[in-house]
Amino acid sequence: MGESVDEATLTAWLVQPGDRIAIDDGILEVSTDKVDTEIPSEVSGILLEQLFQVDDVVKVGEVMAIIETDDHIAPDEPLEEEKPIIDKTEAAAFIEKQITTHTTTDESSYEVQSGKHFLSPLVRSIVQKEHLSKAELDQIEGTGKNGRITKDDILAYVAQSRIAKRTEKPQNKGSGIQPGISVNSAIAANDDETLIPMSRMGKLIAEHMIHSVQTSAHVQSFIEIDVTKIVNWRKKVKDDFFQRKGEKLTFTPIFMHAVAQTIREFPDVNIRVEGQNIIRLKNIHLGMAAALPDGNLIVPVIHKADELSLTAMTRKVNELARKARQGKLSPDEIQGGTYTVTNVGSFGSITGTPIINQPQVAILALGAIRKMPAVIETSKGDFIGIRHQMIVAHSYDHRVVNGALGGQFILRLKEILENFDENQSI
Repeated sequence: MGESVDEATLTAWLVQPGDRIAIDDGILEVSTDKVDTEIPSEVSGILLEQLFQVDDVVKVGEVMAIIETDDHIAPDEPLEEEKPIIDKTEAAAFIEKQITTHTTTDESSYEVQSGKHFLSPLVRSIVQKEHLSKAELDQIEGTGKNGRITKDDILAYVAQSRIAKRTEKPQNKGSGIQPGISVNSAIAANDDETLIPMSRMGKLIAEHMIHSVQTSAHVQSFIEIDVTKIVNWRKKVKDDFFQRKGEKLTFTPIFMHAVAQTIREFPDVNIRVEGQNIIRLKNIHLGMAAALPDGNLIVPVIHKADELSLTAMTRKVNELARKARQGKLSPDEIQGGTYTVTNVGSFGSITGTPIINQPQVAILALGAIRKMPAVIETSKGDFIGIRHQMIVAHSYDHRVVNGALGGQFILRLKEILENFDENQSI
């Protein structure tokens, strides 16, 4: 799942106990904060047991299923004579051990006390957050395997409980607030509310953003760039480029290519902080923030971006954007970034103040390209003309990147973009 990933959420079982599996057949799907992945089988055989349920959070390295393999059986032996690599007694003991490792000895642990249901770590966390008692859990009808309580079961119960509390007649006539309900809850309690649990990716993104704000001393520098030459050049070559290469030429790879050149000249923004030490990174791996159809955000990474030509950069940007939309990014394609670029202009924003993608120390926001009146300096004097302008915002960690470096970086980027060669081929 990648070096930075230590757990994932089981989102779907693709096979059920008793089903035959061939090598490379998909067994299940898992989701991390960055990517959804189908897990293939490394062996052929029959699925004996599923050790986790949908929505369970599983640590990397944990056993998720037991497959009875047939690698050791001669080709001419009948299927019914297959023998598992471990016998049923050992398998049962192993499964029991796996289940007990997911329970706790705490007296508040429902599954240890009653033995009625096994609660997954995700469900247990919701139970603890909502302060549900054992008596309340006994009222919930589990819809999972063997009557287990699933995430949907627990969230439905919580939602129904809140609705029930809202419809109860207030007992405290003086304040209009029921005993046991906080003032904030009473104010928010109305029929117009809709409970929408955050997705796992949404929660992790929120935690990542809070962690970044708490870690880095964010400061921003802004600069306006005249991109008229780039707009005119792209308009001139994009149709021919598509016919020859089969790729659309957008503004994104042009800007990414220029950013990579600028970082090469200013290596002190291509760093990370470890304690009281600064680690300067040799390779430039550009993160490209991309919005997903569900509203979440993902950052595919262009590795060694400074070594790519503009044509190669265009192909890579298009490939990663396409995979992001289809949910087909691999773990390697979303990790290792050393600097991130986000295009807030794609949503019409003039500019923005992006949050640094930890453990990086800087991020660049590209604003919308707009036709604007501008002062044009010539040897014959100044005049007003219509130009294509873009505002760029540079957020950086003031612990290690001072204002001079942060400002000089985008000033050099401005020079590169404004001196773009309109006669170059691609």
